[in-house]
Amino acid sequence: MSDGYRGQQDVDIDLGGLFRAIWRKRLRVLLATVAGAGIAFAAASIIAPTYKSETRLLIETREPTFTVSDRNTTMEPRPVFDELGIVSQVQLLKSADLIKQVAKNLKLHELEEFDPTSKPSALSDLLVLLGLRSNPLELAPEERVLKEFLEKLAVYQVEKSRVVGIEFTSEDPKLAAEIPNEMAKVYLSLQSGAKLDSNSEASRWLEPEIANLREKVREAEEKVAQYRASSDLLPTGENATFAVKQLNDISTELARVRAEKAAAEARAENVRTALKSGSAVDALSSVVGSTMIQRLKESESQIQGQISDLSTSMLEGHPRLKGLRSQLTGIREQIRAETSKILSSLESEADIARLREQQLVQQLNTVKADSARAGEDEVGLKALEREATAQRQLLETYLARYREATSRTDSGSTPADARVISAAVEPTEVAFPKVLPITLVGGAAGFLLSVITILLAELFTGRALTPVGHQAAAPSVRRRDDEMAVPAHARQPMETLHGLVRARPARSASLLSHLEDDPDEQAVDAPPPADEDDGFSVAAVAEHIVEDNVSVSLAVSPSGDAGSTATVALARMVAAEGRRTVLIDLTGSACPTRLMAESLRLPGITDLLVGDVAFADIIHGDQHSDAHIIPRGNANIKRAMRGIDRLAMIVEALSDAYDAVILECGPADIDGVRRLTRARGTEIILSLPGADEQEVVDLLIAFGAAGYSEIVLMTADREKSRPAPGRRAA
Repeated sequence: MSDGYRGQQDVDIDLGGLFRAIWRKRLRVLLATVAGAGIAFAAASIIAPTYKSETRLLIETREPTFTVSDRNTTMEPRPVFDELGIVSQVQLLKSADLIKQVAKNLKLHELEEFDPTSKPSALSDLLVLLGLRSNPLELAPEERVLKEFLEKLAVYQVEKSRVVGIEFTSEDPKLAAEIPNEMAKVYLSLQSGAKLDSNSEASRWLEPEIANLREKVREAEEKVAQYRASSDLLPTGENATFAVKQLNDISTELARVRAEKAAAEARAENVRTALKSGSAVDALSSVVGSTMIQRLKESESQIQGQISDLSTSMLEGHPRLKGLRSQLTGIREQIRAETSKILSSLESEADIARLREQQLVQQLNTVKADSARAGEDEVGLKALEREATAQRQLLETYLARYREATSRTDSGSTPADARVISAAVEPTEVAFPKVLPITLVGGAAGFLLSVITILLAELFTGRALTPVGHQAAAPSVRRRDDEMAVPAHARQPMETLHGLVRARPARSASLLSHLEDDPDEQAVDAPPPADEDDGFSVAAVAEHIVEDNVSVSLAVSPSGDAGSTATVALARMVAAEGRRTVLIDLTGSACPTRLMAESLRLPGITDLLVGDVAFADIIHGDQHSDAHIIPRGNANIKRAMRGIDRLAMIVEALSDAYDAVILECGPADIDGVRRLTRARGTEIILSLPGADEQEVVDLLIAFGAAGYSEIVLMTADREKSRPAPGRRAA
């Protein structure tokens, strides 16, 4: 690759190099941290400490006990402080008049803290002489104190409440507590005084109004009385006039007379019917009630009794019996005559009731006419009464207000619409500066500035930048004098492997001679290139995976980390060919994780198998290529192996997203490989860098006995431009 192309190559930031640079200059970072903390501590110690205290007020409507009952009687709504009302009270607490009153009560103008310009410095006088600054002494002392006071004051409404906080900051802790309490005291006094002024003004205004209303009430009631007398609307109680009462009485009497007439007519008709029909009249209530009828009935009974007694001993023609029967007939005639008299009496009663009814009807008609006229007159009377009632009610309301205002003014008992719920106390801790937090912040600032300086220096000088592309993506093997482009931390195992290969006897050269392309080494270690079998190199296996579109490959490395290193090189070569490649680290030593991942503590396949992390959290990028790595993980291996059956599903899901999935199993046994190759199309790769022929033959025999017919060997780590990898029948 030319230098010009190399100069235009994309670069990436080497995070590990940045951290190593910080660690190399740790003393400088430590000195910057200590210096920042020291400067912050010194500055915090020089600043004059200030103290803060707070008083809290609850804004609410407050009324004396003797006025609450009056207000409830008159049914007037009590004022309620809404959001705007609370904000108005906050502004009142910050008003200049209130602050000036507090400053006057506490004599704040005598304190240098509240009037620092009273003793100007030489620099201030010079600026005033040069016209660069206005003379602060031109302002009145009250204005200067007010300005300083407002800078130290904070009045705010507690969120979602009617509580107002008064917070004050001062260099004197005693003064920091006195000022909020004094502000609350002056505020309550102003509120109470404003209410007293309102009551006094109300009393002065109500006095002439009450006198005027009394005269109006008297005139209205006098008009009512005159109109009632002129219209003959004399009251009879229960809101009724004389005409109405008379009409009610006549109507009642007429109803009674009509009932009596109907009853008399009914009794007379009953007796008349009995007489005409000749039926017995002794069953009629009107007849039975007569005294004469009762005596005649007794005589009739006695004579009948005698006739009955004599009939037993005398004949029917006996004179005695004839005389008794004659007497009985006479008595019955008397009863009938007496009944006729009763009938005449009943008819007379009915006639009298009829005449009485006629008279009452005439009176009722007359009274109705009078009542109608009275009703018309009563309309005017009610209008006058309503006017008089309205004037009377207004007078009573004014009198109640006047008595209330007068009592408040005389007693001075008018509480403000607020009360102190938390008085300020003298603070014991400094509000500012907080030495420890400031020191810690200063140390942190020094640390960050020094670290940022080191990082910028590393980035600007290019020491923290690494090239990205084909050269760094995979360990491509070109020439002996052009080192394998593998990570620095992977070169030592590879170089050890080369040494082992060169130290092999000549009988293994036919399998391993393809590892080297250097003419010098060929002359020493291997037969001529024409007889070499280089179908087992990493490059050849990578070419086979790319050309045959192998989706899933399972690499077994009986030689341990050396074989795992070759598998990492294989993954990088496949990724360099533009294939989306992911390598799953299933080794016990986590060799692929060390070579490709940024840290051994990254979550990996074991964490996913035990269910500690999500699927997307275990896939990480390779530091030196476009390949991805799924680290071994941090979970317990035994727990992870319980869920090893789910690995097939994981591999299947990965094969849908990646072109090549490579599982590095390390020195796994045949049974473990069988559990991992349940999916169809899984390619078995034996990664045996530096292995001799007998070792390869033994492994092939073992896999053949286990039922694996074709195995891909990868025993070399240098590139040789030959076609596909060799396959050996088991």
